[in-house]
Amino acid sequence: MVIIMKTNIAVFFGCRSVEHEVSIISAVQAMRAVDRGKYDVTPVYVTKDGEMYTGDALFTIENYRDLPALLRECEPVLFARRDGGVWMIYENNRVFSKKKPVKTDIAFPIVHGTNCEDGTAAGYFEYLGLPYIGCDILSSAVGMDKAVFKDVLKSAGLPVLDCVVFRARDYSDNRDAVISEISEKIGFPLIIKPVNLGSSVGITKVNSADDLDVAIALAASFTGRILAERAVTSLREINCSVLGDADRCEASVCEEPFMHDEILSYEDKYLSNSKGGASKGMASLGRRIPADLSKEKSEEIKKLACDVFRAVGASGVVRIDFLMDTETGKVYANEINTIPGSLAFYLWEASGLKYTDMIDRLADIAFKRQRERENLTFTIDTNILSGVSFGAKGAKGAKL
Repeated sequence: MVIIMKTNIAVFFGCRSVEHEVSIISAVQAMRAVDRGKYDVTPVYVTKDGEMYTGDALFTIENYRDLPALLRECEPVLFARRDGGVWMIYENNRVFSKKKPVKTDIAFPIVHGTNCEDGTAAGYFEYLGLPYIGCDILSSAVGMDKAVFKDVLKSAGLPVLDCVVFRARDYSDNRDAVISEISEKIGFPLIIKPVNLGSSVGITKVNSADDLDVAIALAASFTGRILAERAVTSLREINCSVLGDADRCEASVCEEPFMHDEILSYEDKYLSNSKGGASKGMASLGRRIPADLSKEKSEEIKKLACDVFRAVGASGVVRIDFLMDTETGKVYANEINTIPGSLAFYLWEASGLKYTDMIDRLADIAFKRQRERENLTFTIDTNILSGVSFGAKGAKGAKL
């Protein structure tokens, strides 16, 4: 009899983010798609207070309608490195408890927004030495910060819209100076955005200086840094997903989401096709797949998507959102979603790759990165401490 050892994959979701609920939807979708013949799945729900829970009840999306009741069915957990591996430990464990620590082979973060997708989650897994799916710390941070993202792409010679970045405090203290800079460098109409949020949260189109106060107040309620960007008046939004790593990546088919206003809103993305308040995340968004583009324009955007992916050093699966000026035909990279809503599985299924197979590819990429890092040197042998002595005077009298 052949015993097949499964890989234990811990799916992390939730977290302290304004996109907390979207993360739950994306994670439940992914956990349903994982091949249970290859993987044991451990759900790890992170509350808005940063506490971690696990339990079978977390697999069912309807249970999240009553979070207090859901958490009463779950167990609080933490993760620790022991005996060369990473283990999930039940916090309420007792000496004679049947709840034994669970060996974790790989982390699958399905989190969106600040305090998680911005490199925070990647840093946690790096600290533990746990293989994880998706972008590393640096590429995650670059992807979340829209201003830094633009700078990186400009350095790579890739097309982005001009912008002005300022602090909310600057606007409060020197309102006229900030308005003058925005008017001179960007002009109207323009878009006001929080620098480090996703899912179209806090974004407003502004047609004149008279509308700036309200738009900036909204953005400032989410972040201290704000971005003003030229608005494309004859606009089509085109999205494309990329899957891979630094060695090899490929682009999905393109999509064109439908907008109910001049910019794609949070409601467009997550509530547009919901019934009775239910949502299927980005998979529920009204869209045309593939986008109605010429073959040449589609290939141009797919190539540009891979160029953006490589420029930020991305890994795993991402979605890159583009703005196309229909008057000039010019395409601009708008933002990269390093952990996209619904993991952009619908774009890959339209490209011929099943969601289950995509998750296999993501795990393979993560393990490959971990193997490569294990071949790097992180410590050196040294006897520097052998001659150190603070003596009777303590640190004050130390001589190094």
